[in-house]
Parts: sequence; C-alpha cells; structure tokens
Amino acid sequence: MYKAGVLTISDKGSAGERADSSGDYIVKVFDDNEIEVAKYLIVPDEARAIAMTLSTWADSGEMDFIITTGGTGISPRDVTPEATKSVIEKEVPGIVEAMRSDGYTKTPTAILSRAVAGIRGKCLIVNLPGNPKAVEEYLDVLLPIIPHAIETLHGRVGDHT
Repeated sequence: MYKAGVLTISDKGSAGERADSSGDYIVKVFDDNEIEVAKYLIVPDEARAIAMTLSTWADSGEMDFIITTGGTGISPRDVTPEATKSVIEKEVPGIVEAMRSDGYTKTPTAILSRAVAGIRGKCLIVNLPGNPKAVEEYLDVLLPIIPHAIETLHGRVGDHT
C-alpha cells in the first residue's frame, strides 16, 4: 500500500468559508485504490506555507507521494507551481504534460493550468487544479503511473538496458 499526502491550497477553504470538494474527492479515490492518506491539510494561497508543508512532508519519509489541489491557474493568488518548484529537486514534466493534453480534449481551458510535478528525495509531488471536474480527469491520467513512479523512486525497478 502506498502512502500519500493531500494538500489543498485555498484561501477560502483554509478559512472555513468553502468546502474542500477537490481534496475530499482525492481522499475518496485514494481510499478506493488502497492508497493510504498519511496527511491531509488545507493551507491558504501563500507560497511560503505551501513550500514549507511540501518540504516537511516529503522529508519526513512518511509518504510516497503528495498531491496538491488548487492554485495552479493564472490568477494573481495562484502560486502553487512556484512554491512546488522551490522545493523539488527534479521536475517530471511528462506527468503534467499528459494531464493537460488529456484535459484539453475535454475542456480547452485545461491548457491554462501551470501545474508542476517533481521529486524531492524519494517523494513524488504533483500539482492538480482546484476544480473538482479537472481533479477527476487528471487523476484518471495520474493513477496508472503512480506504482511505477514510486517503485522507481525507491529503487525497486531494475535497469532497463
């Protein structure tokens, strides 16, 4: 069983002014797919809070991957990609390229997502949009590659040559 962190980025959600339907959906999907949610938190759209949470969680060794939801668009308060880039050691652009490409076939505005995916230590971090429909679509692309990504990060996938 893999362990995950779910981090929702939302000013209103962190203030208790809005329900976290995207975060709740991710937790349900993980439960349905036998992925244990080790941590779940809602933070405001503040780069420092996002980066601190991501780095603390990734460095703890408690989880194999972290999914963020929210703050990936083009509004002035959307800073999740910048916060994520500040803590990852390697980008994994193919993940978000595939999610955006698939999303574009359903909703043309999906290409406005600035989501980032990358590695910190042995933890995969992937940004998802905050829109619940987009979260559902992006998870459809992401879930099939999680096992291989985690196994590779932990050195359990052999040399392919």
